[in-house]
Amino acid sequence: MEPAKPRWRGIDHVQIAIPAGREDVARDFYVGVLGLTEVPKPPALAARGGAWFEAGAIAIHIGVEADFRPARKAHPALLIDGLRRFVEAGGLDVTWSDDILGVERCHLHDPFGNRIELIEAGAA
Repeated sequence: MEPAKPRWRGIDHVQIAIPAGREDVARDFYVGVLGLTEVPKPPALAARGGAWFEAGAIAIHIGVEADFRPARKAHPALLIDGLRRFVEAGGLDVTWSDDILGVERCHLHDPFGNRIELIEAGAA
């Protein structure tokens, strides 16, 4: 008998690594630039450092990594309404991509060199 297939429902969060002691820089970017809201970490996890950020269905967990190396290829892809307006209003340094027909998207990097993709929600 074949085992029952799991019923996947979504992604709870994406974790991105940062160097130790740089949480304030992460807050400046994820809250100040991207407009996410910091949410409290459970006490048992807060002692490890890092920070958690959310906005709507998006949840990004920032974790401290002793031997940090930025994720230059692997990345979260975040859906946003009004992508161009957001990029222009924030003066963000992005690289636009037209590799996928009909999908308006761009890439940027957090202050640690981690790649982040932004996708116009109406196009996804």
